[in-house]
Amino acid sequence: MKPQYDVIILGGGLAGLTLSIQLKREKPDISILVLEKRPGDAPLAAFKVGESTVELGSYYLRHVIGIKDYLEEHELPKIGLRFFFKSKTKGDISSRVELGARGKLPTPSHQLDRGTLENHLTKVTRSLGTEVILGAIVKDVDFGSEAHTVKYKLDGEEKTATARWVADAASRASLLKRKLGFQKPIDHAASAVWWRLKGVIDIDQWSDNLEWRNQLEPKLRYLSTVHFLDNGYWVWVIPLGTGNTSIGIVTDPAIHPMETYNSYEKAMNWLSINEPLAYEKLSAETPNLMDFMILKHYAHHSGRLYSAEDRWGVTGEAGAFLDPFYSPGTDLISLCNTLLSDLILRDLRQEDIDLRAKVYEQSFLSLIDNWIPIYQSKYPLMGTTQIMPIKICWDWAIYWAVTSLLFTNKAFTDINMLRKLFATENGAGVKFGKLSGIMQNLFLEWMPYDTEIFTNKYLDPLELNFMREFQAGIEVKHEPGELLEKIEDNMRKLEQVAVAIFQKVSTQVKGTPADMKVDPYKITLKDGVDVTENGITPDQSIKDDVSMFWFYKEEYAN
Repeated sequence: MKPQYDVIILGGGLAGLTLSIQLKREKPDISILVLEKRPGDAPLAAFKVGESTVELGSYYLRHVIGIKDYLEEHELPKIGLRFFFKSKTKGDISSRVELGARGKLPTPSHQLDRGTLENHLTKVTRSLGTEVILGAIVKDVDFGSEAHTVKYKLDGEEKTATARWVADAASRASLLKRKLGFQKPIDHAASAVWWRLKGVIDIDQWSDNLEWRNQLEPKLRYLSTVHFLDNGYWVWVIPLGTGNTSIGIVTDPAIHPMETYNSYEKAMNWLSINEPLAYEKLSAETPNLMDFMILKHYAHHSGRLYSAEDRWGVTGEAGAFLDPFYSPGTDLISLCNTLLSDLILRDLRQEDIDLRAKVYEQSFLSLIDNWIPIYQSKYPLMGTTQIMPIKICWDWAIYWAVTSLLFTNKAFTDINMLRKLFATENGAGVKFGKLSGIMQNLFLEWMPYDTEIFTNKYLDPLELNFMREFQAGIEVKHEPGELLEKIEDNMRKLEQVAVAIFQKVSTQVKGTPADMKVDPYKITLKDGVDVTENGITPDQSIKDDVSMFWFYKEEYAN
């Protein structure tokens, strides 16, 4: 034990361990103490939810934390997210509309066994000189002008440690949030249960239809994060590197109350009603059940993230968490850790970080606010077979074209870049938030009109030119001026995509001309709004791309 540390991290899970490694990579002589309540190694394949990563979080683990080799050797590669939509014949998986990549994506991601990963990260951070104490139960933090005192219990004995900075990475325990009272409610009441099964479950084996099975190379579906969707719910199937499988049910409780699936027996009965094929295949695996976990009303917000004056920060689920649908957990950790580590390191260099801390906090919380509508009130859309594929494509497009690209180019810690993006009404970042919200409202307005159940269709988002360009561009490095130009160019493309989608929707619903000019920031199906003033027309290539995801006949409204 040191007389005083530079940083004490409360929690030695994914958020806390990666924060410690990120700090050590930047400043090898920084002194860090990690206090983790788990008494020993994390159990394998039966530990925590959060096995799936997407592009931003994978980039962080591979290139910022520096565990690329470990991930490629010990964890499974991931062939993106894969979705199977509502069908009248759910017993036949080959009849369902399927959305997913036909091959390996340009930017890699991974399926994670959280037990093996967190054990590895513990070894890595200790090898860098970080002190990690397992079995430490944090009781309180006393803030001081020069140093903070953390009180914890180890083997029944009361202990203390002091540090200049305290970082709360204690997940949903949210120690600092509770102590300082910056909880913030969020109107998104979805809940989840999940369990792990010993052994491999390959959904390619769920059909005898050889034509369907041969659409893709063997193991491509297996290596995807698989979602089965219908009104108010989705079910996941995720493979783990240990050769086991994660299964989860996530619902809007207003449509599927949690008490109908909050035990293993109830969950299996729920599957027999809602996903009979999954029930048939998974019920045989009951002897291989490893665990069963429940998380009710998992979404939560945060009123604060960082304090320059009092030298504390929160990260991971100790701050905010929205929804697991697009596997954003590691993304949020990556973003929050990057901002927090930058503040800590600048402070230790005796820089004035007061303004920077306020800008970082405001930027991150604004990003969360912009992400909330992606999930909020959207679970009823999961029962649609036209809206939901287009929504997923749109949600990926904005994530790849803006958020991921900004992160890989270190823009979130560039004050000048943040100012240009968010300080004016016409900044690309401000327009990004507006356009995202407008499109989420459009999907809800469209829902009463999307009544047909489509079947037997395969959708690969990377067959769309703009989607392929956005995905391939995630890890491309740009100078600051070039990056701003690229983000602005991507926003112009997104505006055209939004207009191309709206043209088809408005033609279907209201009978408007298919080539009508539209202002992307006035998009709505509500009467009395002139959407054509200052309107634009999408490039033909973008209109052709959107048509690939359009199922209704073009003469639908006639």
